[in-house]
Amino acid sequence: MLVVFFITFTATFIIFNYLLEHFIYRKIKLIYKTINTYKDSKSKALEKVDLSADIIGNVSKEVTEWQKNRTDEITELKKMETFRKEFLGNVSHELKTPIFSIQGYLHTLLEGGIDDPEVNVNYLNRAAAAVERLCLIVDDLEAISKLESGEMVLDQRTFDVHDLVHEVFDSLELRANERKIKLEIKEGSDRAFFVYADKERIRQVLVNLVVNSIKYGKDNGRTFIGFYDMDAHILVEVTDNGIGIDPIHLSRLFERFYRVDKSRSREQGGTGLGLSIVKHILEAHKQSINVRSTFGIGTTFTFTLKKAN
Repeated sequence: MLVVFFITFTATFIIFNYLLEHFIYRKIKLIYKTINTYKDSKSKALEKVDLSADIIGNVSKEVTEWQKNRTDEITELKKMETFRKEFLGNVSHELKTPIFSIQGYLHTLLEGGIDDPEVNVNYLNRAAAAVERLCLIVDDLEAISKLESGEMVLDQRTFDVHDLVHEVFDSLELRANERKIKLEIKEGSDRAFFVYADKERIRQVLVNLVVNSIKYGKDNGRTFIGFYDMDAHILVEVTDNGIGIDPIHLSRLFERFYRVDKSRSREQGGTGLGLSIVKHILEAHKQSINVRSTFGIGTTFTFTLKKAN
């Protein structure tokens, strides 16, 4: 009797254990398959997965990895949402400023100012300046959008970047003279440096950097541009002895609409997009830009261009 009970108990235990294990494994295998399907939905790698291996260990590893990836994705989405909100807020603010100015000037004219020759000319000129600023903001936003989406096709060719700098200096000479700032080629760099890039886009980079140095320069200051041969690349360095930049601003300097000195930038007619455009243009060339600055002493921007063969 005891033997029969023992055999019955053992058989029941084995069957129960087998069924329980089989049930649990089926559920775990389903989870494992689901995770792998999510990870690699476009391939048939799942068919090769060895589900008879250490399934518990594999599931634990996969679930941990899956959780980490989802957490990273959520964090990235939150960052993107914050950036989107900041960007929309900045765009709204930047567009409203000239629009409200235009609205104010037009209302003044409609309320009788148009009958006064001195007032109407003055306010029409102000309205025209506000429209021009509005157009600059829209043009810069369009340029960044095209650069980010890859719509802007680069027209790369060989040219002398040294000659291009002279052209940029000539175009900005009057603006620099207003601040009595000298635009100069650094000693040892006054010779030809041939690069392979989109000349007009690099012109925009140089204009934006030099204009920036004039805006934040000191009266009677100087802006230098130097070139250095780095074997496969030419290093371009734009240096000024202006007011410099506080270190707390350096990490955000190339963000859209970010301004170190908001009042000075708007007084000088900036859109807050100049350095962001510079960064995007150079990234489109698969190059980068760096900045170093000492507050009260000056700032240096450096970027590389591919050397022409």
